[in-house]
Amino acid sequence: MDFGLTEEQRMIVETTRAFVEEELYPHEQRVERTGVLPLELIREIQAKAIAAGLYAANMPVEVGGAGLDTLSWLLYEKELGRANYALHWTCVARPSNILLAGNAEQRERYLMPCIRGETWDCLAMTEPGAGSDLRGMKASARAEGGDWVLNGTKHFISHADLAGFAIVFMATGEEETPRGPKKLITAFFVDKGTPGFTVREGYRNVSHRGYTNSVLEFDDCRVPAENVLGEVHKGFEVANSWLGATRLQVASTCLGRAERALALAVAYAAERKQFGQQIGKFQGVSFKLADMALELKAAELLTREAAWKYDQGTVTDGDMAMAKLKATEVLAMVADEAIQIHGGMGLMDELPLERIWRDARVERIWEGTSEIQRHIISRELLRAVGG
Repeated sequence: MDFGLTEEQRMIVETTRAFVEEELYPHEQRVERTGVLPLELIREIQAKAIAAGLYAANMPVEVGGAGLDTLSWLLYEKELGRANYALHWTCVARPSNILLAGNAEQRERYLMPCIRGETWDCLAMTEPGAGSDLRGMKASARAEGGDWVLNGTKHFISHADLAGFAIVFMATGEEETPRGPKKLITAFFVDKGTPGFTVREGYRNVSHRGYTNSVLEFDDCRVPAENVLGEVHKGFEVANSWLGATRLQVASTCLGRAERALALAVAYAAERKQFGQQIGKFQGVSFKLADMALELKAAELLTREAAWKYDQGTVTDGDMAMAKLKATEVLAMVADEAIQIHGGMGLMDELPLERIWRDARVERIWEGTSEIQRHIISRELLRAVGG
């Protein structure tokens, strides 16, 4: 594994960082204070991102993306992660990789408009009574007259208010296993405006202001058989094949925010004086900086190793779980210590630290809680010895 970056990777980092600082940072305070990301602002930044070649950069070249290898993509994600989440996720969109699982007709209908910036996708898995336990979902679909009829509720569905369609996971049957019956899951494309499909306003979230979540309701919502993504009853296989790297994406955006918080803490410790000297010279502060830098480096190395192994075809669920777990927990620590170093000023919204601190909380919950990541890691260790 080569720890150095190629010239192309350095260019990706520099280009993305410059875009974030020039085009996203200036709007952060407005979005944070209002909790609203206006559509006209989205379209303005989106046009600039498309012109800069940063839009849908996670996609392969053959469908109009940048064709980045995994490490290059995560370096790009890290730079975007420095900014307010709603700004970078919505305005510099990265369509879900699961859209690549579609057939040719589905790609043309759903993937290509997302890559062109004409619409957005959203993923609907989570339910009020089924979070990490996806097989516990109650929302279901039944085959009827060549169509599928969907019923049930999904919640915490990110940016569903903007999305032109949802990729919805529904229980479509059961299978017998040694541990008892388990539900079979199928993924469906559901267009906004389909009768029986309602998008309702979600919850007010302490993290990621301006980045909305919605409640999706399905009441005898009928979709044609050609709207099945992948195979019937194979929704888990589709998700596992195409969504695994999202944990690395979360890790990378967390690294970007943590790096920004650390840089602010270091700068403040060097300029702020108390009792006649820079506060960075006090052991109570200097040791905090050292620990922050150490933990951040460890998280970055875990994430880069997982990215490298992903491209080698040797990555395991445990590798990705370690990266996600470490990066999200390091972000929480770094954000908290950065505020402690700044004192009261760290909690004021003139600085981005209180936002980074708030935003850090959700990262240990979505895309698999910290407890789920620890379960994945320990299960991998035990299986190796027959446990």
